[in-house]
Amino acid sequence: MASVYHHSAQPRVQQAAPQDEKRVSRWRMAGFASLFVPITAAQMPLAVHLPAIYAQQFGLSLAVIGAIFLGERLWGAVADPLIGALTDRTHGRFGRRRPWIVAGAALFGISGALLFFPAASWVSPLYLTACLFLFYLGWSMVQIPYLAWSGETYSGYHDRTRIATFQTVAGSTSLLVVLILPTIIDQISPKDGTLKLAAMGSVVLVSLIVSLVLTLRSQTEAPAVPSSRAHLSLRQTVGALFGHPLLRRVLLSDFAVTVGQSIRSALIVFFVTHYMGLPQWASGLFLFQFIFGIVAGPIWAQIGYRIGKHRAAVAGELAQVAINAGLLLVVPGQIGLLLALTLAQGLAQGSGNLMLRSMVADIADEHRLRTGEDRTALFFSAFSLSSKAGMAAAVGIALPLVGWLGFDPSAPTNTPDALRGLLAVFALGPAIAHLLSAWLIHGFPLDESVHTEIRRALDERDHAFQPAE
Repeated sequence: MASVYHHSAQPRVQQAAPQDEKRVSRWRMAGFASLFVPITAAQMPLAVHLPAIYAQQFGLSLAVIGAIFLGERLWGAVADPLIGALTDRTHGRFGRRRPWIVAGAALFGISGALLFFPAASWVSPLYLTACLFLFYLGWSMVQIPYLAWSGETYSGYHDRTRIATFQTVAGSTSLLVVLILPTIIDQISPKDGTLKLAAMGSVVLVSLIVSLVLTLRSQTEAPAVPSSRAHLSLRQTVGALFGHPLLRRVLLSDFAVTVGQSIRSALIVFFVTHYMGLPQWASGLFLFQFIFGIVAGPIWAQIGYRIGKHRAAVAGELAQVAINAGLLLVVPGQIGLLLALTLAQGLAQGSGNLMLRSMVADIADEHRLRTGEDRTALFFSAFSLSSKAGMAAAVGIALPLVGWLGFDPSAPTNTPDALRGLLAVFALGPAIAHLLSAWLIHGFPLDESVHTEIRRALDERDHAFQPAE
């Protein structure tokens, strides 16, 4: 096979519209994608609400909670690749991915019930640590094999964009719901943290039960492809993850995307409250952005169909650069331009994540053709790590930086220089990160024509391994 790194020398394959790929029922695809609802719905409570509620309602110190969440990040750095490697090696009558998803969902649900519906007498640092670590373990056991199964089930270049779009819409809708619920509860019982926790936990647990059934019933799992090599050692596993040049580009690009998004999320309340002087708009603008984010996925999918995944990713990232740089023109106290930019941010939201996630499965195909090894889940576990690392890096950079520039969120007033520093980090931090992401993915060689040749070669080889009837 000609190397994908020099694909320009290959003859172009005439490509038709996405309709020439195997048509999949939209309802079946939606059912399969529904598992993204509980996976995504858990993100907002854990990132925003749970630490504050456990501190305010149950008396745990912020230092202890911070240490527990830091430990979880380190735990994830070990657990995610391990789960990816193990699920790739699993063989059994129920498939490779399904047993992990079912077992992970049970762990995710039980630990989630303890996490979101705690008895006050049980809560302690040890209780939170155990619940949180088991919850994240179950989460990874569901998410990583599920994403790998997505790439295996929908093997066409554009079908992978379609399923990623369905998953993005499902995830954005669930985030919208868990954003709305605390806002409603604030109007009824603003100090009732346990009610907020229970409401958000109910969304996670109920959607887990429903979506698990829908996902498992919507698709059968393809048989495992033949493996040509012995299992990898730990050193070889790390080498497979970070030594693959195409995967490394996608991971670094996703890291940059996540840094840009997370800087905005970490600072938006401070920016709207202190720089704009409009505290009443802080939660509403975040919600406003997510409402438009729901329709962003299908828009970017259509763009991807027409110009290819990596070009759509670059276009989305450059749009983010312009939107975030435009924040430098926002005037304190005047909401009009900020509203327009927030709407645009919602429409551009997730463009890079959607395309990059779809591209990981394409890279796994290239790797399997070249090496004979299917490491789809392992590759998706690395994608999970890049996202987690991006979120951690953004908070670790943005908050200390605005503090160093003189901004103090607890002060009654901040100096003009401190507020200008806040504006610069809020606007330019994401703009630079998204520009870096676009640069990293520009000119990506694994396009539709190359992937078509890869899939043809894989199908021919897999067919040759099938036993004669």
